[in-house]
Amino acid sequence: MTKEEILQKVAAGELSPEEAGKLLLTEPPKRGQLYCKVSEKGAISIYGLQRMPVTLYVEQWTRLLEFSDTIKTFMADNASVLKRKEA
Repeated sequence: MTKEEILQKVAAGELSPEEAGKLLLTEPPKRGQLYCKVSEKGAISIYGLQRMPVTLYVEQWTRLLEFSDTIKTFMADNASVLKRKEA
């Protein structure tokens, strides 16, 4: 919803000024910025990494985050053979 649409809804009495304030403070993420959403099925989707979101359920994110030190070590150990995507 654009700023103009929000203001029109306030003027029409469809939104309270408090609700409009919250909507106006919520800026859309910039391109390439990471952000989260809850998917329709209740999973967590991370946007901004690639064209499609990375979506996992809470238990999967928990397992992955607990495994993060192993991933970091693996990346360091294999830095010479891993490719990097240029921005």
